[in-house]
Amino acid sequence: MSLKLNDLRPAEGSVKLNWRKGRGPGSGNGKTAGKGHKGQNARSGGGVRPGFEGGQLPLYRKLPKRGFKNHFAVVYATVNVSDLSSFEAGSVVDLEALQSKGFVKNAYDGLKVLGNGELEVALTVKASKFSASAKEKIEKAGGTVEEV
Repeated sequence: MSLKLNDLRPAEGSVKLNWRKGRGPGSGNGKTAGKGHKGQNARSGGGVRPGFEGGQLPLYRKLPKRGFKNHFAVVYATVNVSDLSSFEAGSVVDLEALQSKGFVKNAYDGLKVLGNGELEVALTVKASKFSASAKEKIEKAGGTVEEV
């Protein structure tokens, strides 16, 4: 016997039929369909918004505001020196090259190269910022550093 797509069935007892509400008294859930008589929750589109506590001051309004977000902060996409070793010797490594290889997802406000790891190949690295150790490791491997 071979298995065919049209012979596939779910395991016995694994599929439960949906409860059909409001389909007469014989169904066990007819007439008001489990919504009771009248009131806000019986209405079409009825109910209260999330966080509503019946007019009592909601918890989210009782709690103090916390934190501060600096909208002028500069955020860099970061990459480590160890990630650069996957590039061929002599190649130019910039934001686009790193994005195409999947090391950087979002560009943010520029690229910063950090000094974690080792580098054996000579590369030309173009970025907005470099940490001191990253600059030292790139130049030690025979590469050049360009701040864009």
